[in-house]
Amino acid sequence: MDRAPGPSARLKLTLSYAGFLMLAGVLMLGAVWVFLLRYVPERAMLINADDRLDNGVFPVRGVLLDVFAPRAAAVLAFLLVFGLLGGWILAGRMLAPLTRITNATRTATNGSLSHRIRLPGRKDEFRELADAFDTMLARLEAHVAEQQRFAANASHELRTPLAISKSLLDAARTDPDRATDPLVERLHAVNTRAIDLTEALLLLSRAEQRSFTPEHVDLSLVAEETAETLLPLAEKHGVTIETSGDITPTSGSQALLLQLTTNLVQNAIVHNLPGRGTVWIHTGAHADTAVLTVENTGERLSPQLVSTLTERFQRGTERVHTDHAGVGLGLAIVKTITHAHDGTLVLTPRSAGGLRITVELPLATDTTPRWSR
Repeated sequence: MDRAPGPSARLKLTLSYAGFLMLAGVLMLGAVWVFLLRYVPERAMLINADDRLDNGVFPVRGVLLDVFAPRAAAVLAFLLVFGLLGGWILAGRMLAPLTRITNATRTATNGSLSHRIRLPGRKDEFRELADAFDTMLARLEAHVAEQQRFAANASHELRTPLAISKSLLDAARTDPDRATDPLVERLHAVNTRAIDLTEALLLLSRAEQRSFTPEHVDLSLVAEETAETLLPLAEKHGVTIETSGDITPTSGSQALLLQLTTNLVQNAIVHNLPGRGTVWIHTGAHADTAVLTVENTGERLSPQLVSTLTERFQRGTERVHTDHAGVGLGLAIVKTITHAHDGTLVLTPRSAGGLRITVELPLATDTTPRWSR
């Protein structure tokens, strides 16, 4: 924003200090003068050393004013000079931290997010501002690094199906006698995967931008709808789904929370014990938190491996080998949707094998008029 030039904050503070000091000096001298006017008589008679009366009258206040006025003016002049000089020095010292913050801001504006202010000293308003700015820079740096990794991974993932499609088409063009049915099936599968990846990226972007209107949602109804929808997939893998819990009201996007639950349950089904696995879905309200928990049986997972499962493009085939690779964004989308709803996501490996995923969201108020289904 272009602004017209104006006086600096240091100059304003200096003038404020000097003006306040001058006002205090005037008030003090005025109080002295009022005191003198009250207790000093206007005129007095002069008595000589021989105790003989002199009928002459001496103007006490007039003489006092002649003596007091120039000295008061000198004091005020001194206070003015002292206030300007001292105020300039004090303002400079007070605004020194602000100068460091301004320089750090300019450095960050030029693209250097690794710079930190690290303002020393005890806690005060300037140091709180500097610490908040350092925290913001750290988050921005981490976010930018994550976005750069995401862009590189997304480019790679989108390039892969396109390269496969090109190879299949080149092979078909060089061999006109080749059967087209297998080629069409391969191209259909590759195209489906590219569409799924693109839709996942769009959903991820929508969740990150929080571009939704909050509404009242009952997580128990969302869990039941998800279980019914994914029942055919569970039967295909020989997995049993068990749901439990009470009404769990929260506020957010019905579509995004349904996608969150779907991703969790779908991952729990796919990465499970084939033919003898179980998925548990539980919802409940605790204090001021709405909790959704999804557990599944499966292979034992180490805490180190579990900590990486929400990373983008971390596919299930890298964790548990199945016939459903996915696009590697399932739990990343869950994490993003959870954060977009001001919630927390906790992944815990089960001692008997499998995974427990807990989503905690803010509990809606009791004045909710209706629930979204």
